[in-house]
Amino acid sequence: MLDLRRLRLLRELDARGTVHGAARALGYTPSAISQQLAVLEREAGAKLLERTGRNVRLTDAGRVLVRHAATLLDGVEAAEAEVAAIAAGHPAGVVRVSAFQSAFLRIVAPAVAALARSHPDIRVEVTEAEVEESVPALRLRQLDAVVGDEYSGQPRPVHSDLTRESLVREQVRVALPETHPQASQSRVRMAQLADARWAACQPGTGHREMQIRACRELGGFEPDLRYASDDFLILVELVRTAGACALLPDLVVGYGTPGVAVRSFAEGAIDREVFLLTRATRTPAVEAVAAALHQATP
Repeated sequence: MLDLRRLRLLRELDARGTVHGAARALGYTPSAISQQLAVLEREAGAKLLERTGRNVRLTDAGRVLVRHAATLLDGVEAAEAEVAAIAAGHPAGVVRVSAFQSAFLRIVAPAVAALARSHPDIRVEVTEAEVEESVPALRLRQLDAVVGDEYSGQPRPVHSDLTRESLVREQVRVALPETHPQASQSRVRMAQLADARWAACQPGTGHREMQIRACRELGGFEPDLRYASDDFLILVELVRTAGACALLPDLVVGYGTPGVAVRSFAEGAIDREVFLLTRATRTPAVEAVAAALHQATP
């Protein structure tokens, strides 16, 4: 009989690439991971791992087992959720969600408040995180739902084992100090902001890539990126107090900010889609959370 906990360890090893990576992700020691995988090999009656230098890789039998592990783990998760729902008389259980900041504030928090009233037996645990780090956690069952974003012209990877639903499509605007010479215009030409100081998210994020691309393609210049934060509220404050410019979506600036002028582009438009990612097989509790997120969308 194969142990599901050990199957999860094997799947984590496959995803992380090393025993040490799997150990860090699951809070085990590397030796404990190795011991449990040795037991799994005895249970399976086949060699699942082979050494390659100082690392290990899955054998053909190991890859087959990882593929079936996903189906088995989905089945157990669905069974547990169904039993919990029967016991409670309605959807119940824990649903772990991650979201980036502006969606957390404007969509996820209102949805959690609504669920507390409509589905009190669903425990929603929410973490602020960018989609780049959340998707692997979703695929490895450390999360149940991810609220992510995608800027036009910067498609996110597509995963066959995940389901994606659009929550809202919004416009990206130019945020600049009210005292800036271009603030008097209803539409701002990007080329006129070539000398501005810019604030953006950290390197490696979709927002920073979008801002650099917009300055290059619409304005024909390389932005002077002086300030970096993944906190959009900090970016807004840098516009208001430090005289920076930033490209920010409506979920951030669509509610009005004193001291900050919000303008559209003269050269065209950039939009952002906010989407929901879940695994293809969803429990009743995850379905209820997904419905609440849709209803909370502005």
